[in-house]
Amino acid sequence: MQSAPKIEFQGMTSTAAIESVIAKHVDDLEQRWGRVTACRVVLKGPGQHHHKGGLYEVHIHLDLPDGREVNAERTPPADERHSDLTFAINDAFKHARRQLQDQVRRMQGQVKHHEGLPTGTVVRIDSSGEFGFLETSNGQEVYFHRNSVLGDGFSRLLVGSRVTFAEEPGEKGTQATTVKLLEKHSLRA
Repeated sequence: MQSAPKIEFQGMTSTAAIESVIAKHVDDLEQRWGRVTACRVVLKGPGQHHHKGGLYEVHIHLDLPDGREVNAERTPPADERHSDLTFAINDAFKHARRQLQDQVRRMQGQVKHHEGLPTGTVVRIDSSGEFGFLETSNGQEVYFHRNSVLGDGFSRLLVGSRVTFAEEPGEKGTQATTVKLLEKHSLRA
Protein backbone atom coordinates (compact mmCIF):
# COMPACT_ATOMS: atom_id res chain seq x y z
CA MET A 1 0.00 0.00 0.00
CA GLN A 2 1.29 3.43 -0.87
CA SER A 3 0.05 4.98 2.37
CA ALA A 4 -0.80 3.63 5.81
CA PRO A 5 -4.49 2.81 6.39
CA LYS A 6 -6.44 5.59 8.04
CA ILE A 7 -8.85 4.54 10.79
CA GLU A 8 -11.40 7.03 12.08
CA PHE A 9 -13.46 6.43 15.21
CA GLN A 10 -16.71 8.41 15.48
CA GLY A 11 -18.67 8.28 18.73
CA MET A 12 -16.27 5.77 20.26
CA THR A 13 -12.70 5.54 21.43
CA SER A 14 -9.89 3.81 19.66
CA THR A 15 -8.52 0.54 21.07
CA ALA A 16 -5.38 -1.34 20.10
CA ALA A 17 -7.39 -4.55 19.69
CA ILE A 18 -9.77 -3.01 17.14
CA GLU A 19 -6.92 -1.34 15.26
CA SER A 20 -5.17 -4.73 15.17
CA VAL A 21 -8.27 -6.45 13.73
CA ILE A 22 -8.55 -3.80 11.02
CA ALA A 23 -4.81 -3.95 10.23
CA LYS A 24 -5.06 -7.74 9.82
CA HIS A 25 -7.99 -7.37 7.38
CA VAL A 26 -6.12 -4.72 5.37
CA ASP A 27 -3.01 -6.95 5.24
CA ASP A 28 -5.17 -9.86 4.03
CA LEU A 29 -6.59 -7.70 1.24
CA GLU A 30 -3.12 -6.64 0.17
CA GLN A 31 -1.74 -10.19 0.31
CA ARG A 32 -4.60 -11.52 -1.76
CA TRP A 33 -5.00 -8.71 -4.29
CA GLY A 34 -1.95 -6.47 -3.92
CA ARG A 35 -3.58 -3.61 -5.79
CA VAL A 36 -4.77 -1.40 -2.93
CA THR A 37 -3.06 2.00 -2.94
CA ALA A 38 -4.91 3.57 0.04
CA CYS A 39 -7.45 2.53 2.66
CA ARG A 40 -9.75 4.50 4.94
CA VAL A 41 -11.96 2.85 7.56
CA VAL A 42 -14.63 4.78 9.46
CA LEU A 43 -16.22 3.20 12.53
CA LYS A 44 -19.36 4.85 13.87
CA GLY A 45 -20.47 3.98 17.38
CA PRO A 46 -24.08 3.04 18.10
CA GLY A 47 -24.77 6.09 20.28
CA GLN A 48 -25.13 8.41 17.28
CA HIS A 49 -27.96 6.53 15.62
CA HIS A 50 -31.14 6.59 17.67
CA HIS A 51 -33.23 5.08 14.88
CA LYS A 52 -30.84 2.12 14.38
CA GLY A 53 -30.47 1.05 18.00
CA GLY A 54 -27.11 -0.18 19.22
CA LEU A 55 -25.63 -1.11 15.84
CA TYR A 56 -22.16 -0.16 14.64
CA GLU A 57 -21.58 1.25 11.19
CA VAL A 58 -18.40 0.39 9.29
CA HIS A 59 -17.41 2.21 6.10
CA ILE A 60 -14.41 1.08 4.08
CA HIS A 61 -12.95 3.03 1.19
CA LEU A 62 -10.18 1.45 -0.90
CA ASP A 63 -8.27 3.32 -3.61
CA LEU A 64 -6.99 1.23 -6.52
CA PRO A 65 -4.71 1.98 -9.48
CA ASP A 66 -6.06 4.03 -12.40
CA GLY A 67 -8.39 6.05 -10.17
CA ARG A 68 -10.64 3.09 -9.38
CA GLU A 69 -12.09 2.61 -5.93
CA VAL A 70 -14.16 0.28 -3.77
CA ASN A 71 -16.65 1.56 -1.18
CA ALA A 72 -18.14 -0.91 1.28
CA GLU A 73 -20.69 0.30 3.80
CA ARG A 74 -22.27 -2.20 6.12
CA THR A 75 -25.19 -1.05 8.21
CA PRO A 76 -27.98 -3.60 7.91
CA PRO A 77 -30.77 -1.96 9.92
CA ALA A 78 -32.38 -5.17 11.17
CA ASP A 79 -29.27 -7.25 11.85
CA GLU A 80 -28.64 -7.29 15.59
CA ARG A 81 -25.29 -9.03 15.06
CA HIS A 82 -23.95 -5.58 14.16
CA SER A 83 -24.22 -4.61 17.82
CA ASP A 84 -20.91 -6.54 18.16
CA LEU A 85 -18.12 -4.32 16.79
CA THR A 86 -15.86 -7.22 15.77
CA PHE A 87 -18.69 -8.85 13.82
CA ALA A 88 -19.52 -5.54 12.13
CA ILE A 89 -15.87 -5.07 11.09
CA ASN A 90 -15.52 -8.66 9.83
CA ASP A 91 -18.77 -8.35 7.86
CA ALA A 92 -17.74 -5.04 6.29
CA PHE A 93 -14.35 -6.42 5.23
CA LYS A 94 -16.02 -9.53 3.81
CA HIS A 95 -18.09 -7.29 1.55
CA ALA A 96 -15.09 -5.10 0.71
CA ARG A 97 -13.12 -8.23 -0.23
CA ARG A 98 -15.89 -9.34 -2.58
CA GLN A 99 -16.16 -5.90 -4.20
CA LEU A 100 -12.37 -5.73 -4.56
CA GLN A 101 -12.35 -9.18 -6.15
CA ASP A 102 -14.99 -8.07 -8.67
CA GLN A 103 -13.10 -4.84 -9.41
CA VAL A 104 -9.81 -6.68 -9.98
CA ARG A 105 -11.55 -9.10 -12.34
CA ARG A 106 -12.94 -6.17 -14.31
CA MET A 107 -9.49 -4.57 -14.44
CA GLN A 108 -8.03 -7.85 -15.75
CA GLY A 109 -10.84 -8.30 -18.29
CA GLN A 110 -12.13 -11.48 -16.65
CA VAL A 111 -15.81 -10.53 -16.69
CA LYS A 112 -18.35 -13.00 -17.96
CA HIS A 113 -20.44 -11.81 -20.87
CA HIS A 114 -23.91 -13.25 -20.88
CA GLU A 115 -25.40 -13.80 -24.27
CA GLY A 116 -28.99 -12.76 -24.76
CA LEU A 117 -31.76 -15.16 -25.60
CA PRO A 118 -31.87 -16.28 -29.22
CA THR A 119 -34.41 -14.61 -31.49
CA GLY A 120 -36.58 -16.21 -34.10
CA THR A 121 -39.44 -15.57 -36.49
CA VAL A 122 -42.79 -17.34 -36.38
CA VAL A 123 -43.08 -19.27 -39.67
CA ARG A 124 -46.21 -21.37 -39.01
CA ILE A 125 -49.07 -21.52 -36.53
CA ASP A 126 -51.19 -24.67 -36.57
CA SER A 127 -54.86 -24.15 -37.46
CA SER A 128 -55.86 -25.67 -34.10
CA GLY A 129 -54.12 -22.73 -32.41
CA GLU A 130 -52.21 -25.00 -30.02
CA PHE A 131 -48.68 -24.85 -31.43
CA GLY A 132 -46.43 -23.36 -34.06
CA PHE A 133 -42.92 -23.25 -35.44
CA LEU A 134 -40.15 -20.65 -35.28
CA GLU A 135 -37.24 -20.18 -37.60
CA THR A 136 -33.98 -19.38 -35.83
CA SER A 137 -31.31 -17.04 -37.15
CA ASN A 138 -29.39 -20.07 -38.47
CA GLY A 139 -32.44 -21.37 -40.39
CA GLN A 140 -33.44 -24.17 -37.98
CA GLU A 141 -37.17 -24.76 -37.38
CA VAL A 142 -38.13 -25.05 -33.72
CA TYR A 143 -41.49 -26.25 -32.33
CA PHE A 144 -43.32 -24.25 -29.64
CA HIS A 145 -46.57 -24.86 -27.75
CA ARG A 146 -49.03 -22.13 -26.84
CA ASN A 147 -48.30 -22.74 -23.13
CA SER A 148 -44.65 -21.78 -23.81
CA VAL A 149 -45.63 -18.26 -24.89
CA LEU A 150 -45.47 -15.78 -22.03
CA GLY A 151 -48.52 -13.81 -20.96
CA ASP A 152 -51.22 -13.34 -23.59
CA GLY A 153 -48.60 -13.34 -26.33
CA PHE A 154 -49.93 -16.39 -28.20
CA SER A 155 -53.15 -14.58 -29.11
CA ARG A 156 -51.04 -11.77 -30.63
CA LEU A 157 -48.64 -14.02 -32.59
CA LEU A 158 -48.78 -13.86 -36.38
CA VAL A 159 -46.64 -15.44 -39.06
CA GLY A 160 -43.62 -13.15 -39.30
CA SER A 161 -43.72 -12.11 -35.61
CA ARG A 162 -40.28 -11.81 -34.00
CA VAL A 163 -39.77 -13.57 -30.66
CA THR A 164 -37.08 -14.46 -28.14
CA PHE A 165 -37.03 -17.95 -26.70
CA ALA A 166 -35.11 -20.51 -24.71
CA GLU A 167 -34.40 -23.93 -26.21
CA GLU A 168 -34.56 -27.37 -24.65
CA PRO A 169 -34.63 -30.92 -25.98
CA GLY A 170 -38.13 -32.27 -26.59
CA GLU A 171 -39.57 -35.64 -27.59
CA LYS A 172 -39.13 -34.94 -31.32
CA GLY A 173 -36.14 -32.59 -31.27
CA THR A 174 -35.47 -29.09 -30.03
CA GLN A 175 -38.43 -27.10 -28.76
CA ALA A 176 -38.80 -23.49 -27.69
CA THR A 177 -39.73 -22.60 -24.13
CA THR A 178 -40.47 -19.21 -22.59
CA VAL A 179 -41.32 -17.67 -25.95
CA LYS A 180 -41.72 -13.90 -25.70
CA LEU A 181 -43.14 -11.69 -28.41
CA LEU A 182 -40.82 -8.82 -29.28
CA GLU A 183 -42.65 -5.54 -29.45
CA LYS A 184 -42.31 -3.44 -32.59
CA HIS A 185 -39.82 -1.05 -30.98
CA SER A 186 -37.59 -4.06 -30.17
CA LEU A 187 -37.26 -5.20 -33.78
CA ARG A 188 -33.81 -4.95 -35.29
CA ALA A 189 -33.25 -4.15 -38.91
